[in-house]
Amino acid sequence: QVQLVESGGGLVQAGGSLRLSCAASGSGFSIAHMAWYRQAPGKQRELVATITSGGRTNYADSVKGRVTISRDNAKNTVYLQMNSLKPEDTALYYCNLGSSNGMDYWGKGTLVTVSS
Repeated sequence: QVQLVESGGGLVQAGGSLRLSCAASGSGFSIAHMAWYRQAPGKQRELVATITSGGRTNYADSVKGRVTISRDNAKNTVYLQMNSLKPEDTALYYCNLGSSNGMDYWGKGTLVTVSS
């Protein structure tokens, strides 16, 4: 079983920055990719960024140039550095882990609120 614990969310003014972290723990898993999703009130969950085990990254158009995903393989941790935050970035941010055997795991989310 894999557990994902997110941290780093909070309240920030527009234009500010936040760094989210997600630590994976457990045993018997090999990471294929990790990702961040978000869900704003009344909206569907959407992909923010992904990073593969090889370090390849992909970003949603809405965050390109403002967000950087990175990972520390030794710590099984993925980060999301968010800069130039906008009120529309307000959402619950979820960490996702896809394992090499096809399993999918989710964290409980960390809330990001951007005030105007």
